[in-house]
Amino acid sequence: MNYLPIFIDLKSKNVLVIGAGEVGLNKIRILLRAKAKVNVIAKELCSEVKLLLRDQKINWLSKNFDLIYLNKIFLVISATNDIKLNQYIFKKCNERCVLVNIVDDKLKCSFIFPSIIDRSPLIVAISSGGTAPVLLRLLREKIEAILPNKLGDVAKIAGKWRLAVKKHFSNFLERRKFWEKLFHSIFVEHILNGNKEQAINVLKKNMNQNISLTGEIILVGAGPGDSGLLTLRGLQVLQQADVVLYDYLVSEDILDLIRRDAKRICVGKRVGLKNITQNEIIKLLIFFAQKGKKVVRLKGGDPFIFGRGSEEIEAAKDAGIHFQVVPGITSAIGIAAYTGIPLTHRKYSQGVIFITGHKCIDGFLNNWSILSDPSYTLVVYMGTLKAVYIAQKLITFGRSKLTPIAIIVQGTTIHQKVIVGCLGEIEKIIPFAATPSLLIIGDVVHLHKKLAWFQSENILKKIKNKFSTLTFI
Repeated sequence: MNYLPIFIDLKSKNVLVIGAGEVGLNKIRILLRAKAKVNVIAKELCSEVKLLLRDQKINWLSKNFDLIYLNKIFLVISATNDIKLNQYIFKKCNERCVLVNIVDDKLKCSFIFPSIIDRSPLIVAISSGGTAPVLLRLLREKIEAILPNKLGDVAKIAGKWRLAVKKHFSNFLERRKFWEKLFHSIFVEHILNGNKEQAINVLKKNMNQNISLTGEIILVGAGPGDSGLLTLRGLQVLQQADVVLYDYLVSEDILDLIRRDAKRICVGKRVGLKNITQNEIIKLLIFFAQKGKKVVRLKGGDPFIFGRGSEEIEAAKDAGIHFQVVPGITSAIGIAAYTGIPLTHRKYSQGVIFITGHKCIDGFLNNWSILSDPSYTLVVYMGTLKAVYIAQKLITFGRSKLTPIAIIVQGTTIHQKVIVGCLGEIEKIIPFAATPSLLIIGDVVHLHKKLAWFQSENILKKIKNKFSTLTFI
């Protein structure tokens, strides 16, 4: 994040604008909308600025800049074509810790102006940090189109009633659930249609209803890594959560989508580290839900594919706690797509089988005869853990040593690495495969070179040619 987006209260604060041409005028207008005290230094005033001066909306301090004019100034905007003056102003403002913006010179700005969608008191501000103004304009058009003009009235009425609601519901969770329910009701539609009296009647009616603090546990599949693969429903739930228990496999980009004031708890497991047990995770889920909180269990991939989600839901059911499941794109599907490896293909594979490389605690045994059938693609989750053992078993039960394999590390992310080889040399490949990784075994791997589309980070060239049939991409 190159800039921290903040909203500054400029009411009755002194600001200084240097330059009063068309560019300066645009900055003056936005400052006046923020109710700032606008002081101007300029040799000449354009006609519109002269009108503002006539109406006593601005102060014209001087024709020439002097350091004395920086006294008791909150922020400074320089909209002149004088490069030397701009450099001098930038330097002196920095020395005095005064916020400064030299228009059209990003390197001489301690703050920048975002693009603003104004539905006062609701304000949406977006910025590309000066990198893509055309893209910014397109985004603003889309946001303008989906936000009703009267949406600000919803916030105004809510603001007027906020204190009354706070007195009525002393518990924070009760208040939040009240507002969530209200904003999802016809209350908003009444305001947007100009029926404010009816909207207030709906508000009063909802205040007199009991707010149930029933907790809930929601399993959410985060997908294989790329935040763009999180489902819309998953995003909505993350924005509503009070507590989120997440795994190591969940990317930072997805964690950034969690509501800012939600409590986050990492309950991931990693080999070689002291890990929280599954029973402890379940106890945490139930503990927070019984306190009336909306608890999200955020898992990489899909929660019902080698994610032990069913165990957590069974515990919620046994404890009498309401639960939901939001499926995610499982790692095998997402990563295979990002590597250009179709898991089924009319020429190469009539089906696909998912297994885990992790030893099952309940003693389930793989049917190696079925897994060794070359007409099926085999996908191994946590693929590096038992890769050599699995390869030996498959070869023993008849699968060819020349069967193509792909090991994908950090799939669907910008760090994705794909190592392509054959089943018989898997012992040589494994040292180059970090975790988390996925192992794909089958003739469909032949299509990777032709169908690969996702540009990922290349693995070190020095190991590229070490083995004859081994390819790093």
